[in-house]
Amino acid sequence: MAVSRISFGLFATIATIYAIMLPLAHGQAPAPSPTSDGTSIDQGIAYVLMLVALVLTYLIH
Repeated sequence: MAVSRISFGLFATIATIYAIMLPLAHGQAPAPSPTSDGTSIDQGIAYVLMLVALVLTYLIH
C-alpha cells in the first residue's frame, strides 16, 4: 500500500513537471517582418511637402 502511494506521488510529480516544461520546449518561430508596399513612404513624402508648404505660407504672409 505504501509503495503504491509513493509511486503514485512520484508519477504525479513527474507528470506535473512534464506538463509545465513540455510547452516551453516548443519554441515559436519569429513573426515575419512586415513588408512595405510603398504607401507609407508616399504618405511620409506627402506630409513633408505639406509641412514645407505650411512653412512657406507662414513666411510669405
